[in-house]
Parts: sequence; structure tokens; C-alpha cells
Amino acid sequence: MKKNIHLLLIDPQNDFCDLPADWCATDPLTGQPAAPALPVAGAHADLLRLAGLIAQGAGGITAMTVTLDSHHRFHIAHPTFWQQGAGGAVAPFTAITAAAVRRGDFLPRDAALLPKALAYLDALARGGRYTLMVWPVHCEIGSWGHNIHPAVKAACNAWEDSRLAVVQKISKGSNPFTEHYSALQAEVPDASDPATQLNTALLASLVSADLLVIAGEASSHCVRATTEHIVENLPAGQAGKMVLLTDCMSPVGGFEAQHTAFLQDMAGRGVALRTSAEMLATLLDNS
Repeated sequence: MKKNIHLLLIDPQNDFCDLPADWCATDPLTGQPAAPALPVAGAHADLLRLAGLIAQGAGGITAMTVTLDSHHRFHIAHPTFWQQGAGGAVAPFTAITAAAVRRGDFLPRDAALLPKALAYLDALARGGRYTLMVWPVHCEIGSWGHNIHPAVKAACNAWEDSRLAVVQKISKGSNPFTEHYSALQAEVPDASDPATQLNTALLASLVSADLLVIAGEASSHCVRATTEHIVENLPAGQAGKMVLLTDCMSPVGGFEAQHTAFLQDMAGRGVALRTSAEMLATLLDNS
């Protein structure tokens, strides 16, 4: 009997890929090639393998979902939001805590947002998952960097054409006052914004699969956070129907330890760790 194999692609977007120059668009205003904002070493090769898996194993894939990091330029995790206490710019890859803000090391550029920012940082600390990181402006809605990696997009298009089906697209991150690594829920959900709260419809779709296969970028952050939320919300004993494609994901530079800990933790909970070649055999058997 054919299995329901659902492929979940986490943020396979240009801004996260270490794309070669000839894969980058040209800015018509400047004539300069676009550059990925937050390239993950190895991501281009990861996504080429993922695209190949989709193309070769298309007949065995029952459903596909693609998540898209989708930010505004002004965002609490972007340099546009913050300044140093003395007024200077805050560089990307700066970690900001509530204590540092209370000391006056960092302040919102809009002084009126100080109470909101502190409330967020306090809530984030209580959650214990992440410290606020100021990332380069990335995956800005409407930008080239927000687009899906071309090879993955082409493979998804071909799957849609052959199956007369839709690859579901899930946007996350458009609320400028909370980080949203996980496709299922923001780090600090906003009670007034349903888009930041647990996405029960997406969860139901993923949980209903016989086999849920997860790939994408980056394994240290968005893949990790999404997978953790899925496992936390699965019925007991069902983690074994999840697969992480270890050669189709890579960590943000400097977060390799988080990548390793994530894979070890998931394996310990019963999630399978497989390569794309191993997964292809399963998809072909399901065709």
C-alpha cells in the first residue's frame, strides 16, 4: 500500500545559501550581483541534493510543504531596530539580553519601543531556548533573497505539474516584534497575532503523514526549532515516523555544536537520521 510521505522543506531560500556568483541575480539599479544576506556554508550543495531527491523520487512523495522565512526590514532581530547606548550602529551577529538593555548597552532606535523590547527579551529568557541574535537583514519580503533556491523551486514545480497538486507554502516571521525560527510557532507568541501562535493546521497536516521527511536550512536554528516543536506535539511513540535528511541541512557558522546536539537529541527521541540517497530508495519503493 502506498504510504503518505510528506516532505517538509525548511526555508530553502537564496539568502541562506552560499550560492556561486553565477547563481545570483543582478540588481538592475546598481548593476551589481545580489549577494545572499546570511549564507550558510554547504547550503547550496545541500539544496542541490534535495532538488535531485525530489526530481528522482517525485512519484513516491505524497505531499510537500515549504516554509519561508518572511521578514520586514524593520525587525527586532535586525540591525535596523537597535542602536548602541552611545548611538552607534549594532553589528550583525550581536547577542542582546534584557540585562544589556537595562545597563544601557543597547537601545531600540525608537525610544518608545523600549518597554516592548524589554518585555520581549524577558519572555525570551524565560523560554530558555535562544538569546536574541541581531542577524543581517535577511529574507526581506519581496526581495531576491526571499525567493526559493532555483533548483529546489524547479523540482517543486515539476512535482506540482506531474501530480496536479500544490506545494504548500508557509510564511513565518512577518511580525516585527518576535523571532520566528520554528514554522509552527514564534519564539514568543503574540496573543493579538494568530500568525505567531501554534499553527494547528500545519501541525495536523504534518502529523497525519505516515513518514515525515525534513530538510532545509539552517539545522542550528529553523530546522532545529521546527523539528523540536513537531516532536513536542506528536502523540507519544510517533517520533519514529520522522526523518531528518542529514546531508540536506547545515548549521549557521559558529553554531556547529548546536547542530550536533540537535541531531543527537532527535536520534535519542527516536527520529531517524538518513541521507538523501537512503531516502531515495524509500521514495522509489513508494512510487
